[in-house]
Amino acid sequence: MQIQKSFGHSKATLFLVSTPIGNLSDMTPRAVETLKSVAVIASEDTRVTKKLCNYFEIVTPLISYHEHNKHQKTEAILGRLANGDDVALVSDAGMPLISDPGDQLVDSALAAGYAVVPIPGVNAALTALVASGLTPQPFLFYGFLERQKSKKRAELSTLQATPATLIFYESPHRLKETLVSMLEVFGNRQVVIARELTKMFEEFLRGTIVEVLDYLTEVKGEVVLLVAGNQDEPEVDAWWEGLQLHDHVNHYVAEGMKANAAIKQVAIDLGRTRQDVYKEYHHE
Repeated sequence: MQIQKSFGHSKATLFLVSTPIGNLSDMTPRAVETLKSVAVIASEDTRVTKKLCNYFEIVTPLISYHEHNKHQKTEAILGRLANGDDVALVSDAGMPLISDPGDQLVDSALAAGYAVVPIPGVNAALTALVASGLTPQPFLFYGFLERQKSKKRAELSTLQATPATLIFYESPHRLKETLVSMLEVFGNRQVVIARELTKMFEEFLRGTIVEVLDYLTEVKGEVVLLVAGNQDEPEVDAWWEGLQLHDHVNHYVAEGMKANAAIKQVAIDLGRTRQDVYKEYHHE
């Protein structure tokens, strides 16, 4: 068990700082203050983060931390923390760790006893969800699907029965193919395409999968794909399956029903008319 006091502790801190997903006005004052105060910023792409820092006059040194160097850079960042340096982790846009690298660093920092403090801000998945018009909760954020078609269909099959609204990130170049796979696995559900969130060309496309596929031409920009959850009532095995009608009626009689009431209940169970059940029960 571990209890973390995020403020007032003596050890160095790893800050997870959310950055804008498009509109720089969404950068919070606390995020700017944090990036200015730490000893170093670990960045998914230092070129992207450098532009952000220049805009907000942040002169903190940058180091790279991405999917391909995360193992060696985790050790380097732990060394910084051990020396008493506070470190901020940022992704190119949005909240670190959400379909971005960072989970290994967080696990390692926590295991070493350092505080991990989130600096909240914009997140594309939640931004899209609240404006989608789909049921906001429960929801399931899945992130990116597999690129290979067979693996993608297998993933979708595991999600087919989920009643929660589903949220995916998808490349604009694979969007149509993914929608076709969803149509084959999910059926013609309601979907929402949220594109270029917070930017000048922000757009929401709402409709059935078929309607959206008919409308789509070339897709550009960052995409969040939301899909309505499965609202089908789950099939329940009827306890009377395989039971002879005579035994079905007698079951209710044994529970205290009169014969005519039992016949009526069996008719309801089977979706038949009372007269039909009555005749078969009495062999008329």
